[in-house]
Amino acid sequence: MRRRVAALALALGVVACSPSEKAGPPRSTLVIGLDISGSFRRNPNFNGAIEFASLYIYAHLNGVGGLQPNTAIFVGELGGERPGQAKVFHPIQDLSGKSPAQIASDLRAWFPQEDPITDFNAFFQRAALHVRRNNLVLAPLNVVLFSDGEPDYPGAGRLSADDRYKRVDMSPLEYLSRNVTVRLLYADPPIAQLWERKVPRKRVRLWTQDAEVMKGWRRHMVDGTPMERQDSLWSWVQNVVDVRVRRERVL
Repeated sequence: MRRRVAALALALGVVACSPSEKAGPPRSTLVIGLDISGSFRRNPNFNGAIEFASLYIYAHLNGVGGLQPNTAIFVGELGGERPGQAKVFHPIQDLSGKSPAQIASDLRAWFPQEDPITDFNAFFQRAALHVRRNNLVLAPLNVVLFSDGEPDYPGAGRLSADDRYKRVDMSPLEYLSRNVTVRLLYADPPIAQLWERKVPRKRVRLWTQDAEVMKGWRRHMVDGTPMERQDSLWSWVQNVVDVRVRRERVL
């Protein structure tokens, strides 16, 4: 009898310690910010940024090419008609089961207007609200901004360049997770440098990638090859965009 009890206890222990076959990927959150202000919409890089954003969302939605599959994704705009204006964030459910071309079509349909201002602070505040509201605090957070990186709001032109970027407020993101990364894509090098050197942050990691470099994704697309087998493209994304970033304090 004792042997049977011991054997049963051992079997239960093995089952309890074995990973569940149904266990999904670890929780992680991706927040996409699209700059649809006039300055970026009229930029030659805008259409390419939309196309790449759709590929990036598709890859992280489906975990293709070894990229991290995100369990929560939100897409919102960086601008507005007035400072602090709250905007809609589209959730992962609006993107699931769609091809990159369908996602790109949705992005254009969701944000057809041309915003007069670029308000990074309102975007960060709204992103933090969605993370908390959906109980995603503590999950790794990746915030990706498709933008020229220029803060553009009433009175910004009267400020020095240093002051404009010192007023970019990432504090709503600081304590959402032990791993928060903000990636600014498509900024020109002088703007990227101002973000790196002037935007205050304590725990948020910042990565910038220049507009000229971002154009390179097209060279890695192989016509006629399924998305899941675009190995060169996903390797480029991993090494150029999804770079692991060290934490640097800027006060």
